[in-house]
Amino acid sequence: MDPKTVLRFAVDQQVKFLDLRFTDLVGQWHHITFPIGQLTEDSFNEGFGFDASSLRGWAAISESDMILLPDYRRFWIDPFFEEPTLCMFADILDPITKESYVYDPRAVARRAENYLQSTAIADVAMFGPEAEFFVFDKVRYRNDPNFTFYEIDSKEGSWNSSGEDNNYRVRTKEGYVPAPPIDSLHDLRSEIALNLMSLGIEAECHHHEVASGGQCEIDFRFSSLLNTADNIMLFKYVVRNTTHIYGKIATFMPKPIYGDNGSGMHCHQSLWKGEKPLFAGDEYAGLSKTALYYIGGLLKHAPAIAAFAAPTTNSYKRLVPGFEAPVNLAYSRRNRSAAIRIPMYSQSPKSKRIEFRPPDPSCNPYLAFSAMLMAGLDGIQNKIDPGEPLDKDIYDLPPEELKGVPSLPGSLEEALKALENDSEFLLKGDVFTEELVSRWIAYKRSKEVVVMQQRPHPMEFALYLDI
Repeated sequence: MDPKTVLRFAVDQQVKFLDLRFTDLVGQWHHITFPIGQLTEDSFNEGFGFDASSLRGWAAISESDMILLPDYRRFWIDPFFEEPTLCMFADILDPITKESYVYDPRAVARRAENYLQSTAIADVAMFGPEAEFFVFDKVRYRNDPNFTFYEIDSKEGSWNSSGEDNNYRVRTKEGYVPAPPIDSLHDLRSEIALNLMSLGIEAECHHHEVASGGQCEIDFRFSSLLNTADNIMLFKYVVRNTTHIYGKIATFMPKPIYGDNGSGMHCHQSLWKGEKPLFAGDEYAGLSKTALYYIGGLLKHAPAIAAFAAPTTNSYKRLVPGFEAPVNLAYSRRNRSAAIRIPMYSQSPKSKRIEFRPPDPSCNPYLAFSAMLMAGLDGIQNKIDPGEPLDKDIYDLPPEELKGVPSLPGSLEEALKALENDSEFLLKGDVFTEELVSRWIAYKRSKEVVVMQQRPHPMEFALYLDI
């Protein structure tokens, strides 16, 4: 691809507008739209100016001018806009230095890929995330000083309050792959899959997930780190907009329903050099030494990674010990309560990969994927032994044996503390910067952790009003 290809495509498709998409520090997608006549060959070198001061975690008002630089390597026509609109990912540049903006997440992912190649360990890191989500018929919430509530409804839920009859209910924790009409969201997921494929994202399968009340999964084909992070942003956009057209609302919030399964984003990953898969070998579960060291790095740095991969206070309502949550910092080919699983579906060396299970879809994929890769590379570079696999039933382990298995942080605040104490592995090759890590910790503490710590919870009234 080159700029001329993009411009010819715009003419051929009779495009009227250009829409540039970019991601803030927290992981929210944003866009700015220009008449297509403003897009020229020079635009791919000079970019478009914009004000970045009102975006979460980004510039102060005194340094708000930034440049959006279109990435000509990927473009598409938005399927939801009425007027033909050409869309592209954009990188954020400092207008004075013309270098990548220090808090641009996409630039972090690009630097992570460049660092991988500079190590000569591998050429490419492949990522395949499974981003689960919920589809609700109604969501309401309010947070006032003296009044707070939330309400969600789904025609599938056993707790449904819509008053409609003749609907099958999905029992709590029994929603995994039932056939219609119990699975009432089949057609919606099919339309999402078609929209994804029209944008170049290869959907592989879709199904209802374990939780009641509309939990869904749509898997798409793995790709390189940066491309997969881009795919996640586009995936979320397609899911939300297609669901909106159906008169429903989709959420990637990890734990919206009390007492039922939450939404994870298990991340399959592997390293390749040329055409050679580096994770296949003769060690445990058909892995190579390289893969085991990669696992060692992930396990060692998992508490710090959690600050990026499970980055919300709500994330830790999913990551609770004793509920089949992947909180145990161990690896296994069988045990889904372990943080890392080795899929055994295929014996092909090209299919050999590891699955890191703690992440959830509330994360910023550019930062989360980069943190995982940097931890894995640190494991390879320092030959970190992952220890013995955990193939036993975690619930049958005696307390003295379970005590020896480390676990993930129990809250976002604990994860942020872990990141404060363990960030050197992220700074190699200037992939992450001290400024970005510090900004992330400060933002999460002040805007999320403290906000939740200070607010009374409705359950506290049930527990303590008469104490």
